Amino acid sequence: MNIILLGPPGAGKGTQAQRLVERLGMRQLSTGDMLRAAVKAGTPVGLKAKAVMEAGELVSDEIVSALISDELAAMGDSTGAIFDGYPRTEAQAVSLDGILEQHGRKLDHVIELGVDEDALVERITGRYTCAKCGKGYHDKFERPAKEGVCDKCGSTEFKRRPDDNEETVRTRMAEYRAKTAPILPFYEQRGIVSRVDGMAEMDAVTAAIEAILKG
Repeated sequence: MNIILLGPPGAGKGTQAQRLVERLGMRQLSTGDMLRAAVKAGTPVGLKAKAVMEAGELVSDEIVSALISDELAAMGDSTGAIFDGYPRTEAQAVSLDGILEQHGRKLDHVIELGVDEDALVERITGRYTCAKCGKGYHDKFERPAKEGVCDKCGSTEFKRRPDDNEETVRTRMAEYRAKTAPILPFYEQRGIVSRVDGMAEMDAVTAAIEAILKG
């Protein structure tokens, strides 16, 4: 089974993809991770990408397509793929169809995690982690049992990601709406788009996604 997970940053795509990997043995194909791995391994595609990045240019669709094709070939036929962060444009969506066809695969589902923008801003801007062990907390939804002390390791140092601020979150949301959301009609014509409430409790989101895949 091959699926695309869509949704703005902070919608929980990464968490849900990881759960599908663990529960169903699928493989998460994140273009950013694949790019870094190919550059590090010095593969032909990786060397091409490295030269482009060192020149300060954006990696082309052609290079990303080659990366995905290589990864699918290495995975074997029995492992399902979760596309995370790709495709972002209609041209990439058309390209992905071609790649899947080459490998005897087809796209089964496109699942969008829907969010409420104001609630997402609250979810993201309130999160922080223990600087020592990395345990996650939230100003409103998950505070340490003892104020200022990590439940897990007892550290008193916490940190926030610098880009977890309202302006950045709203900019990312606008970018998602402008760039990624337009590919939805491309897939809606085929009747393979499903929507899940990304603001629901994490286990409920997982259950909803699994129900779509089994359906």
